[in-house]
Amino acid sequence: MDDPTHDVMTGTVTGAAIPTFYLYGEPHRAVQDGFIHVEQLDDRSRASDWKIKPHAHADLAQLFVVGAGGGTMQADERALSFRAPAVLVVPAGVVHGFSWRNESSGAVVTLSQSYLSQVAERFTDIAAIFVEPRALALEQAAVETMLESAAALQQELGWGAAGHHAAVEAQMLGLLVSVLRQFGSMHASPHATPGQQAALVARYRERISARFRRREAVSRHAEALGTSETSLRAACARIARRSPAAILDERAMLEARRALRYTNLSVAEIGYAIGFGDPAYFSRFFTRHAGCSPRAYRRDTGG
Repeated sequence: MDDPTHDVMTGTVTGAAIPTFYLYGEPHRAVQDGFIHVEQLDDRSRASDWKIKPHAHADLAQLFVVGAGGGTMQADERALSFRAPAVLVVPAGVVHGFSWRNESSGAVVTLSQSYLSQVAERFTDIAAIFVEPRALALEQAAVETMLESAAALQQELGWGAAGHHAAVEAQMLGLLVSVLRQFGSMHASPHATPGQQAALVARYRERISARFRRREAVSRHAEALGTSETSLRAACARIARRSPAAILDERAMLEARRALRYTNLSVAEIGYAIGFGDPAYFSRFFTRHAGCSPRAYRRDTGG
């Protein structure tokens, strides 16, 4: 669905053609710290003929609880097929789109990244949910429980009765815990490791997303996060199964791929925009990680 009012995605390469929305189809605007929103899955999908074009939410993360139907989720470069019953996770900033089967149904829960960060500080296990985009097949009973929680949350969000804020948080936390436990019980991801390390990696990823163009050393990130480089390396190895430096390079590569695929900026302009002062070095960096040159990648992906 094309929307002439959308903005260029906040935080991406200048001139990028990746639309960012507040909610899909709505112009981007600042997100309140405690923002939580629930709607039915088909509210926007049906109107768009069950196809949602690639877009992003700069400061919003989403859970899709799929009770019927299925489809394919494009999450950056990954195509994740799924069928109900299932839950889909979309971290903030991920470029994503959907091709839904007709008459799919479920609930979409959207929450601000700032709220998630506050929750993760208090309940460190929660950080493991939004480490990466994913699609997880579940038992019908588990999805029905999540849909009931989403319905109760949606109802509570529409009320202003006494205890409103506490009730909203209770329902939201209950839903997040249900998702987390399903990840753990089904061994869906090596990232679903609870504790301080998961929270540290989540904070590291958040900081990288805000500052990766500066090409700062891992030691600088560790210092800013109030930890040692050794502790950060151990947490990344356990939770993300890769080094802090690899995560930093992956974020730069993700932005480079997005720009090559969705914009008409030159290779040199993309390199400059993501922190590389030497276009030749950027091309070597990209080729080493992608296995092909930036120009070959753009040609092969139709950018």
